[in-house]
Amino acid sequence: MIETRMRSTAWAVAAALIVLPGEAAVAQDAAQGHDLARRWCTSCHLVEPGTSSAADTAPPFATIANDPKTTVETLHAWMVSPHPPMPNFNLSRQEEDDVVAYILSLKLR
Repeated sequence: MIETRMRSTAWAVAAALIVLPGEAAVAQDAAQGHDLARRWCTSCHLVEPGTSSAADTAPPFATIANDPKTTVETLHAWMVSPHPPMPNFNLSRQEEDDVVAYILSLKLR
């Protein structure tokens, strides 16, 4: 009986460790990410649906969000390894998480 409880507890702890990273994503602040994106990204990207001024070379955030290949991981990969002409903004991990949350909030459901 005790061995069964210990095994159950071990499985519960393991499951929690697997679930927690996904739960951390909820702590991201899409509104803060929107503010950051308006400040840093609007010269190249259409940050908000319905806006019309940006460079032709960068895709709109809504297009990025709705690309089937776009995930939290792929967005982070793009942000930590800037590519020309995208500059390196040196965002904190929290700021990066917030911008990713904002982009993903534009995904059509």
